[in-house]
Amino acid sequence: QVRLVESGGGLVQAGGSLRLSCAASGSIFSINTMGWYRQAPGKQRELVARITSGGNTNYADSVKGRFTISRDNAKNTVYLQMNTLKPEDTAVYYCQLNNAGLSVNWGQGTQVTVSS
Repeated sequence: QVRLVESGGGLVQAGGSLRLSCAASGSIFSINTMGWYRQAPGKQRELVARITSGGNTNYADSVKGRFTISRDNAKNTVYLQMNTLKPEDTAVYYCQLNNAGLSVNWGQGTQVTVSS
């Protein structure tokens, strides 16, 4: 019922920027949370940032001040602007949709690689 497609990943040098996009389609509840998670090799998937349909946000401490999450409710799209990237940010980034706390859907992931 729900499909999430991420885009915007790539290879950048430390200090550079990338902007990730996630377009959602299907049965999307009016009340929802969309977020970005990442998973590096050998590590657990972790929260990067999330935003509610009302615009409230929260971020992992490691990205505060560098990353910004935003959304366009009319387009059912969430973005992640990543600035001042560090090698530690290298991971596969996944988009998540939490539908009113009743269901969770994941995108296929997009690779972000930051070289030193």
